[in-house]
Amino acid sequence: MANTNVNNSWEKIQLGVKDTERLIGQKNYNAAMIKSRQTLEFMVKLLSDRACLSDEGDLMKMIDALYQNRWISKTTFEHYHKIRMIGNKAVHEGDANAYNANQSYHMLSQEVYTFANDYKNAQRGTRRPATQSRSSSRSRKKRAAKSSAFSLYNLLRLMIPILCVILLICIIQLVKPPKTEDEETTTTPTTTTEAVTATEPMVPTSAAPVPIVYKTAANLNVRPQPSKDGEPIGLLTGGTQVEYLEAYNEEWAKIMYNGQEAYVSSQFLVEE
Repeated sequence: MANTNVNNSWEKIQLGVKDTERLIGQKNYNAAMIKSRQTLEFMVKLLSDRACLSDEGDLMKMIDALYQNRWISKTTFEHYHKIRMIGNKAVHEGDANAYNANQSYHMLSQEVYTFANDYKNAQRGTRRPATQSRSSSRSRKKRAAKSSAFSLYNLLRLMIPILCVILLICIIQLVKPPKTEDEETTTTPTTTTEAVTATEPMVPTSAAPVPIVYKTAANLNVRPQPSKDGEPIGLLTGGTQVEYLEAYNEEWAKIMYNGQEAYVSSQFLVEE
């Protein structure tokens, strides 16, 4: 019966991780952050029960108690609280930020496998030190690489439409239709032997300026206002072209991001 309960608990945790990933794929970021927090709370309650720690129903206190009694490492302790705070913001403030949702899922997917070892140690009644074994370290690196690849895939999927729009604008600006023979004939001045009494001033023509294309010199946060206060609304990786609108001031530049005006630090933009 005990093995059945353990299997059911582990299946419920895995289902919570899959549901979080599915919600992010559907761009339902608010629900994804809430599901991530619910999965975390279930994990923490199971680990607290097996470690014979008091369950007061307060997730923050349970996480603190696990760390103080050395059932979880400092890294896991920090990840648990970060997932908890992101989930609280989604519940109470209706946050639906894609970056926060991906960050919560990334940390949850790492800590689920760490939880499996913590839960087994607690079940046996042995205290696990806050250091990782060699095999656990290799597993964590593999999980981190997999989660990073998933986050990069989501970021690229969001950036492809923006890059297509920028490329189309550049092509329209650079490609101009050639002049026809009729146009060249009408614009060629003719010389006559008769005196010209009056002439209209000729307006000089100039070629359209080639637009300057900017790209990021490093990973760059995208913010809704020209200030470092508040949460960013996105992240541009190094070498990404941006749809530059204008210089807001000496420190900030206005760009178009996901169909809305946003701001990035000017010192990390370079001409391509």
